[in-house]
Amino acid sequence: MRTFLGYVMIAFLIPLLSILFILLYGELDKAEGIHTVLQEKIPVDSIELPQTSYIAAADGTVISEISGPEKRVYLPGNNIPTFLKDLFVTIEDRQFYHHSGIDAAAISRALVANTRSNSIEQGGSTITQQLARNLFLSPEKSYNRKLTELLYSYQLERTLSKAKILELYINAIYYQNGVYGIESAARFYFDSHTTDLSKAQLAFLAAIPNNPNLYNPLKHFDSTKKRQERILDQMVQTGKLSKSEYNNFVKEQIILKHPDFEDHYPDYSDYALAELKALIASSEGYEKKLENPNEKVREAALKELNTRVGRLLESGITIHTALDKNIQRQAVQSVNGQLGGASIEGAVVVIQHNMHELVSVVGGKHYKKNSFNRAYQSFRQPGSAIKPLLVYAPYIEENDAAISQLVSGAAYCRNGYCPKNYSGNNYGMVTLQEALAKSYNTPAVRLLEETGIKKSFGYLKPFQFEMVNQKDHHLPAAIGGFNVGVSPIELTNAFTSFNDGTYEKARAIRKVTGKDGKILYRWNDKPKMVWDGSTVYKMKILLNGVVTSGTARKAYFPSKYIGGKTGTTNDYKDMWFVGLTDRYTTGVWVGKDQPGSIEYLQAKSPALQIWKQINQGIDQVGSK
Repeated sequence: MRTFLGYVMIAFLIPLLSILFILLYGELDKAEGIHTVLQEKIPVDSIELPQTSYIAAADGTVISEISGPEKRVYLPGNNIPTFLKDLFVTIEDRQFYHHSGIDAAAISRALVANTRSNSIEQGGSTITQQLARNLFLSPEKSYNRKLTELLYSYQLERTLSKAKILELYINAIYYQNGVYGIESAARFYFDSHTTDLSKAQLAFLAAIPNNPNLYNPLKHFDSTKKRQERILDQMVQTGKLSKSEYNNFVKEQIILKHPDFEDHYPDYSDYALAELKALIASSEGYEKKLENPNEKVREAALKELNTRVGRLLESGITIHTALDKNIQRQAVQSVNGQLGGASIEGAVVVIQHNMHELVSVVGGKHYKKNSFNRAYQSFRQPGSAIKPLLVYAPYIEENDAAISQLVSGAAYCRNGYCPKNYSGNNYGMVTLQEALAKSYNTPAVRLLEETGIKKSFGYLKPFQFEMVNQKDHHLPAAIGGFNVGVSPIELTNAFTSFNDGTYEKARAIRKVTGKDGKILYRWNDKPKMVWDGSTVYKMKILLNGVVTSGTARKAYFPSKYIGGKTGTTNDYKDMWFVGLTDRYTTGVWVGKDQPGSIEYLQAKSPALQIWKQINQGIDQVGSK
């Protein structure tokens, strides 16, 4: 009896609903006010589907994909095969080109089916309605949501062409496994582009969105294949496919070729994303707001910047970087191979100092994506590695001192500060060259005192050490006694100034392009002069002496030029070596995340060995 009454109700409702729809469209077309409201509430002209963005290495290869919940590569309508469009119209909405977004007959069929099951089993949705649901609404099954869907569909049909609606639909729908849109599906399931797929493959992919879980090819291949065959049969029924074509297509073997994409350079790509935020902040005027003394202003600016970066990453950009994959692989292998013990960590930064490009970043041993990146997030005491920058170069610059000039290596004590030389011995008068090569401490303190603390720290300003401040302006800084310290990338950057006397912060990002290939952002840095030519010449000799006859002899190998400086902090908590060759400046840090003694590694000199392996490899093989 209940079912009979349901059919009677439907018999009355179908004509009534049809009349109501006709009247509704008539009234909506006349009502300018409702159009204005719809435009404000449903801004169809600004629809942007989230897309996957990419990070590319210096050779142009993609090293990382960046996507939110929706992994998508948008495919313009003129690149979507006509056969695929016909497929979706046939299986989803055969009256697509004839209705205005709502198919009353389809709704009637859904009402009958829902009455039979006493639940909402069918929605009678057109392609336009499905698009409206994907873009603006939830998949909730309720009559309330259905009415909202009709309103959104009306606005889509009023504003967009049928071709654009179908294009958006094919790019919006879900193909399971986090894949949205036909192009991403083609790449994910067949490692190919949509335009290169056969018609049988296109029909196979078109089978998925109807029920992505049930027709997941990776788990239910046979079910997907059967649906593909049913879809092709419907194409025959509608005259879009001949029987012979159908037979050929269903016989074609479908072989999935799922690419095993892995981010092989997570240290570098993580840093590139951090640099992207800095690039946008610099390009769009956020920097001053982020430095504002008012905390609320800073928080608001940071929130706005994060939103801007998020939207940009959803727009399908490509971040073109200077990553040298050969050097990165060598650096990673060296860190992982040299650093044994669970608690021992390391970081490496390699800069092509002529171009001021960051070609390699290692954030830790066996680094995983989104981990703590020690190359730029860790700030540690620099030890004696700071001496060339804070002590020797400023002293030579200010006094035009010769490298043979003498300085006392005897005991030093002033106002209770009594530093010791590493060996515990006192020395007489030694040359600047010997003092730096052997890393004597008391000469360094005397030189800083003679130049003047304020003046010496003035030479560090161009390098913009984030954690160096007024609290560090004291004599212990001469031998690395800082309140917080410096990061490996900061220290390595600063050492590039000994290449030609100029400083320009090394960048990972060369440019950022949109999906159309146009350049959106690029750095516009200008080099700053720090040291004059005479100082650079002398410093190169001093740094070379550290490697040939001083504390870094284990880093030496025959090359056009090698120079650098070691650094070891109190109780052997940190080991550093930052050195230059004729083309690269490389910084290496070794230590524990929770500072503790690693004195037992002293004899192995891991920082020097890592540096040597990387740069000897570069010299022998060359950067490709």
